[in-house]
Amino acid sequence: MKAGKDALDCIATFEGFRSAPYLDPIGIPTIGYGSTWDANGDRITMDHPDITEDEGRQLMAQELLHVERSIGRLAGVPLTQGQFDGLVSFVYNVGSGSFQRSTMRMKLNRGDYDGAADEFPKWRKAGGRVLPGLVKRRVVERRIFMQ
Repeated sequence: MKAGKDALDCIATFEGFRSAPYLDPIGIPTIGYGSTWDANGDRITMDHPDITEDEGRQLMAQELLHVERSIGRLAGVPLTQGQFDGLVSFVYNVGSGSFQRSTMRMKLNRGDYDGAADEFPKWRKAGGRVLPGLVKRRVVERRIFMQ
């Protein structure tokens, strides 16, 4: 499956665009629309040159390919476009490794779609503290997932 408009809108809204490198809430150097990797597959550093919005969209597209493949590999049940889009935004934010180890994935792969949806709000912390932006993002991702 491919990420749909709901996933792209959610990511763009909650990640926002920054042309210069910045530290995310847990201290990871990030650029563009939440990208932690550059076009060459190298980690972003605080010394990375500024990028244009077009370059930011290209980095996001590169990350989306990884996210889409990861969900395709890790989700062993059929997904609607809404379910896929909710997961795309979620995995884009938390990473495929976190999704792989999650109770959300376990419930999803048991066919417990409602139980998987109920896991979204639990992922509201970064650096050990609840972030209001993550609370809002998880509400939106869950809503998309439940469409």
